[in-house]
Amino acid sequence: MEKKTSSDDLEMRLQALETRIYGERRNQSGKPVKCAESLARIQAGLTNTANKRERVKILHKKIEDLIKYLDPQFTDHITVPDAMKLEFILAEEDFLLSQASLLEQVSNLQPLLDSTYVRDVPEHTTKLQRLSQIHIKQQDQSESQSLEVKKLFDEYNKMMFLLSKQFTQWEETLHQLEEARGLKPLEQ
Repeated sequence: MEKKTSSDDLEMRLQALETRIYGERRNQSGKPVKCAESLARIQAGLTNTANKRERVKILHKKIEDLIKYLDPQFTDHITVPDAMKLEFILAEEDFLLSQASLLEQVSNLQPLLDSTYVRDVPEHTTKLQRLSQIHIKQQDQSESQSLEVKKLFDEYNKMMFLLSKQFTQWEETLHQLEEARGLKPLEQ
């Protein structure tokens, strides 16, 4: 069922592409022009031409050899003797052993990577993102609350300063009035 829908989807995309390329042109039989058919005709023509010419056949056979010769490992294979390759491997023995132990550790930890905890990371990521947004919002609220509390403490301190100043003035006034009447102030 899924293959059918994907092939139908592919067919629809191919038709849309052909319509974009060729427009509404039609071939000699009146059918819409198909890209795949055009490419198949071109490929067949090139193959027929190549098969008729001996030089082209020889060239096709030599392309594989050319690719092989251009490969950097081919020159190493020719120039480096097997004994030298063995020396290279032995020189890297410690590194190779450490890499092998690391690979073994990874393979031992593979069940942890396949666990439901790791598979559920995307789900937890969305939850964590939501919680992060809530946390940021609460931090902003906390900062505004802190500023409000600081403002209230400043007001309280100003009020206490003014009250203590007022009480000091009243104390001085009362002390002056008591001295003027000749009363002795009470010792506390």
